[in-house]
Amino acid sequence: MKIFIVEDDIDIRRMESYALMNSGFEVKEFADSYAFFEELNKTVPDLVLLDIMLPGVDGLTILQSLRSSKKTENIPIMLITAKGSEIDRVRGLDMGADDYISKPFGIMEFVSRVKALLRRAAPKEELETITFGNITIDDTKRTVTADGNLCELTYKEFELLKFLMLNQGIVLSREKLLSKVWGFEFDGETRTVDMHIKTLRQKLGTCGTCIKTVRNVGYKLDA
Repeated sequence: MKIFIVEDDIDIRRMESYALMNSGFEVKEFADSYAFFEELNKTVPDLVLLDIMLPGVDGLTILQSLRSSKKTENIPIMLITAKGSEIDRVRGLDMGADDYISKPFGIMEFVSRVKALLRRAAPKEELETITFGNITIDDTKRTVTADGNLCELTYKEFELLKFLMLNQGIVLSREKLLSKVWGFEFDGETRTVDMHIKTLRQKLGTCGTCIKTVRNVGYKLDA
């Protein structure tokens, strides 16, 4: 499997590269976005390790570009950053990152997280459309309509709604939603879920009332 590392700190970049090559991965290193995008025109990797703080074009801008292109929209992306606040992590995840790890980190954990992300990103059989009441998800086009109106959802809002619709009528705890939708044991506070539920209800309009709050537990999708 081929992994691209975009990191301007040469010591960190070489450390990551060495650890991954010792684990059997093919690795290419890039110090900035320009060399990265030039190589991306030739080869699409199996995973991208992306530092947020880069010279020139920053990591979040690169992330946005990757997610907006049909060619690269499904590449697994792990953010690697020195930033530790929840808001920075949530912003990256909402823009489509699949995981993150904060500097400094242990090499064993780093390699394990990379392998886990690649396992999660392995192709799965997916339903083309999912319907609940007047809400329809087209999973192929990644679009959502509510009462016939197109809803503009963020990457994580879409994944959250999809998981709720796949578990119609089942009460889902905030912790389970964090684990399943964010894809790993997110170490932020569970208000992250509440914030996304609030905006999701607003964007669904009158259909948003079908997302029910189960006091002291979590949420469920119910008529």
